[in-house]
Amino acid sequence: MQAESKPLDRIDRRILEMLQADGRLPNVALAKAVGLSPTPCLERVRRLEREGYITGYVALADAMKLNAATVAFIQVHLTNTSTEHLRDFNEAMRNLPEVETCHMVAGGFDYLLKIRCADMQDYQQFLGEKLATIPLVAQTHTYVVIEEVKSETAISLAHLP
Repeated sequence: MQAESKPLDRIDRRILEMLQADGRLPNVALAKAVGLSPTPCLERVRRLEREGYITGYVALADAMKLNAATVAFIQVHLTNTSTEHLRDFNEAMRNLPEVETCHMVAGGFDYLLKIRCADMQDYQQFLGEKLATIPLVAQTHTYVVIEEVKSETAISLAHLP
């Protein structure tokens, strides 16, 4: 159960910015950087976790070293967008390890997928043997990434007062 949230102040925002940049930052270093002593800083981090501002911590892996450097975005058109079909498609996407992100979108198609694979042969196998075999899929359009210009994991806090 998520606790009721109180508004973020300048220090809370700075803590979030710093932990998004380095989730393994020791509390003593974090406290020093935000101008607090370690105990109140840790209490703030725990409150941010409790209130759901911090949802978890992850390690960012090197896609090249893990043989997953080919990225493609795939527009997916479904045969039917009833609630049941959308639920079924969502579940199918959750079960495909190549799918890094899956977004239901408004506009000219139904979903936008971001997938990672080893190479174009691996992509072709994913498309032909996995995605195209899902009965709900009517049509796809793929855009293969040539160069990643910007990729952020942090959520910008610049819009906050």
